[in-house]
Amino acid sequence: MIKSLFTAATGMEAQQTRIAVVANNIANMNTTGFKASRAEFQDLIYEVRQTPGGEVASGVTAPSGLQIGSGVNVVSTQTMHNQGTMEQTSNSLDLAIEGPGFLAVQLPSGDTAYTRAGSLSINASGQLVNQNGFLVLPPITVNTQGTDRRIGIDGTVSATAPGATAPTVEGNIQLWTFANDAGLQAVGRNLFKETTVSGTATSGTPASTGFGAVRQGFLESSNVNIAEELIKMILSQRAYELNGKVISTSDQMLNSTTNLR
Repeated sequence: MIKSLFTAATGMEAQQTRIAVVANNIANMNTTGFKASRAEFQDLIYEVRQTPGGEVASGVTAPSGLQIGSGVNVVSTQTMHNQGTMEQTSNSLDLAIEGPGFLAVQLPSGDTAYTRAGSLSINASGQLVNQNGFLVLPPITVNTQGTDRRIGIDGTVSATAPGATAPTVEGNIQLWTFANDAGLQAVGRNLFKETTVSGTATSGTPASTGFGAVRQGFLESSNVNIAEELIKMILSQRAYELNGKVISTSDQMLNSTTNLR
């Protein structure tokens, strides 16, 4: 009876973690470039009282055995990197990535981080930065007096200088991909960092083989599916209540046992 108490407790704790993941997804339903996560479960160690196929009598083997589990554990949270919908903004410095790839930015520490949020601006030095003011890599310096600024699907940034009739290329935006996007470490601010399991970042030209295209005047919205998150929330709530019921039932059975005369 004591075992069932602890087993049910692991179930309640696992559902609390799942609800926390769902809550974060819902909280970021309007966050540009946000990627939803999901909780991954695994069962815990088993108490083997009878091995499947073990001998139960002379020449007789057990067809299934007797194994009692110890509950559940949240083994990981997996980030889902499927494409979010495109939202038109008509801002010349907004861009969305249609397909695989990330923008690279330089953190104040000097480290490199990666993002799908393409809301860009120009800093006091005339360089392209993201919404946090982090420098886009490789650095692109633009003519702040330029007009009719264009960002092509291949990442080419161009503008027409004052008095000029033809646009001038100011730089080229690069995209970065990983062998395992799910292995990236989320660090907040719509940023991810490379890890040993994500693989090394590979740079390339947008719209080339293996890389997405850049869409000027658009932003990629969060890929959170609210209907799915609400279903997960309901299922987690019910699972939590059922595990609580197991604890209550086990307590009643223990109470009956201790009151035996």
